[in-house]
Amino acid sequence: MTEKISRDKLASRIVKASRITGEFLLRSGATSNVYFDKYRFESDPDLLRNITVHLAELIPAGTERLVGLEMGGIPLATALSLHTGIAAGFCRKRAKEYGTQLQLEGGISRGEKVTIIEDVVTSGGAAIEAVQVMREPELNIEILGLLCVVDREAGAKVKFKELEIDFKPLFTWTELDSYIEQ
Repeated sequence: MTEKISRDKLASRIVKASRITGEFLLRSGATSNVYFDKYRFESDPDLLRNITVHLAELIPAGTERLVGLEMGGIPLATALSLHTGIAAGFCRKRAKEYGTQLQLEGGISRGEKVTIIEDVVTSGGAAIEAVQVMREPELNIEILGLLCVVDREAGAKVKFKELEIDFKPLFTWTELDSYIEQ
C-alpha cells in the first residue's frame, strides 16, 4: 500500500513532472502555451500510485466498473482498479475494425454502474462522446461520475452538468498554476 502524500505535495510533483511550455494544439482545437503532459505523470510509477490514492477517494459509492478513456484514462483506470478492487473497462475513441469490433472493452455489461476515468479534460469532447456511447439504449449504462486528474477549466464542467454527469477533477488548472513557483 502506498503511503499517501499530501495533496499539496502531489500537486507540486504533478506540475514539476508534467507541466511544459511551448505552443500546443489541444484536442478541442484551441492552442495553449502551457501543456500538462499526462504521460509524464502516468509513466512515473510512484507518481501514478499517489495520484491513484487521491483519485480513489473521489469514486462515487456504488461504482461497479471504472471505465478509462483511450488513451490517457486507461493507465489511470487500471491503477485505480488495482488499488480499489473495482473492475476496469476501457472505451475506445471508435470501435475497432477487427476482432470483436467493440468500442467498449473489458466485459462492460448492459445497465452497469460506471465511473469514467480521464486524465486531462479541456472541453470534455472525448468524454462526452463516451457518455453518448454508454447511454445508448442497448447498453443503458448508468454513469455515476467522471473523474480526471486535471480540469483545464475550459468549459467541460458546464457541459457535464448539462448531461447530469457528476464531474470531480483531482486538480483544476488554477490550482496547479499556484504550484508553479514551488
